[in-house]
Amino acid sequence: MSDYPITSPNGKEMLDELPSYYEPILEMRVIVQAEGEKFDRLQADIEDQLNQRFVSTATWDLPNWEEEFDIVPPAGQPIEQRRAVVRSKMRGFGKFSGRLLKNVAEAYDNGTVDVSFDPPTSTITVRFISTLGLPPNIEDLKKAVEEIVPSHLIVSYAYRYLTIAEIEGMTIAQIESTTLDRFAGGGA
Repeated sequence: MSDYPITSPNGKEMLDELPSYYEPILEMRVIVQAEGEKFDRLQADIEDQLNQRFVSTATWDLPNWEEEFDIVPPAGQPIEQRRAVVRSKMRGFGKFSGRLLKNVAEAYDNGTVDVSFDPPTSTITVRFISTLGLPPNIEDLKKAVEEIVPSHLIVSYAYRYLTIAEIEGMTIAQIESTTLDRFAGGGA
């Protein structure tokens, strides 16, 4: 019946469950539309609440996650970086190990990280494998690493830049569209 269309997904579903002789009755259409809209809102609210229970989808409840881990985000920090800080704190509990450091670093970088240890110099090297140039959240990563690495160890960071072989395989347009921070020595 086109005189009063049912636009609510839940309203349509409710109307489909009723006997077909109710379909043309205006009052029934109004009722299922109104009730359907309420169920649509309820369903959206439930999904939103569920999203707040996971760091990777939290939005308006992210400040509660940050408070739980004693994180004070810098003003204007993008939500993805804020989520990365929380994920890192979640992963950063327990006895220190290379695996723990790798998990924390990958939570910030959202890429592949390699962690190695050189015993003679007591140096841990965090090498970014899949990220070109400086990761966007490097300062937060350094703070998190500083919190979990024992103080007698030195941490160094190795960044990946485009190699000559990679540049040789690029077109002029690709090179021109590549930001300078992807090249070694190019504006970090």
